[in-house]
Parts: sequence; C-alpha cells; structure tokens
Amino acid sequence: MTELSPLQIVCPACTAVNRVPPHKLGDKPLCGKCRTGLISGQPINASDQNFRRYIEKSDLPLVVDFWATWCGPCQQFAPVFSQVAAEMATRAIFLKLDTEANQTTAANYQIRSIPTLMMFHRGQEVARLSGALPKAQFQQWLNQQLSTLPR
Repeated sequence: MTELSPLQIVCPACTAVNRVPPHKLGDKPLCGKCRTGLISGQPINASDQNFRRYIEKSDLPLVVDFWATWCGPCQQFAPVFSQVAAEMATRAIFLKLDTEANQTTAANYQIRSIPTLMMFHRGQEVARLSGALPKAQFQQWLNQQLSTLPR
C-alpha cells in the first residue's frame, strides 16, 4: 500500500466501509452511507456483532480496551483511554469492548484479566498489555507499538 492509497475506515454508526485518503483523515471525513463522522476522537463501543468487522476491515491500527463495569481499574483508566483517543484520532481507531456484555469476543481473545489493551493491524493482533496505565505510559506504549507497524 502506497502512502497515497485510500485507507478503509469502518463507520462507527452504520459499520459501512469507507475509503479515505490518508491526507484527509484530519478533515473530519463523513460516512458515504449515513453521513456520520468517521473520526470522532471518541472511543467506539464495539460488540460481539461488529468487532470482527472493525478488525478485518480497518486499515488504521485498532486499539481495544477490554473492560467491565464492575472493574475499578477499568473505570479509572476509562478517562485516560478517552483522552488519548481524542489526541491520536487520526493515527488509530479506539474501541471499547465490555467483556460482560460481549463474552463471545472476550473468550475468543482469551481475555483473562481486565483491563486488557490490545492493538490490531490489518486483521492481526500485534500487541497486548494487561492492566491500567497512567496517561504518559499508555501514550509511550502506543507510540512504541505504532512505530513498529508498516506504513
């Protein structure tokens, strides 16, 4: 894929696959089907029904927070995840998956402790980390993982 090739981005509202030139990511592109913003800067709540679509159809790296409502560290980490999602919106797609409500996906990825952070790129898991991190450490981990990915 060349630098000028359009990137596939899954719409957070209707899950339609859109093609966006990389240089247009910062221009608030809209879904061609439902006109929802493709890059909102907010984490997307994924589910058993749509998780595979994001993994398989997204050209941008995906950062997934596997969490649960009863998990104290998950609740403490949520604002950090949201802040970094807003700051890095054009570099990665940020998903949250409630492991209690979406047990099939959590089991498929063998989530044993939460929060667990995973990064996917072009359909493959490329990194996994268990435990909540302070913002600076989360950003450092993300930048380190992103730097290893092919462009």
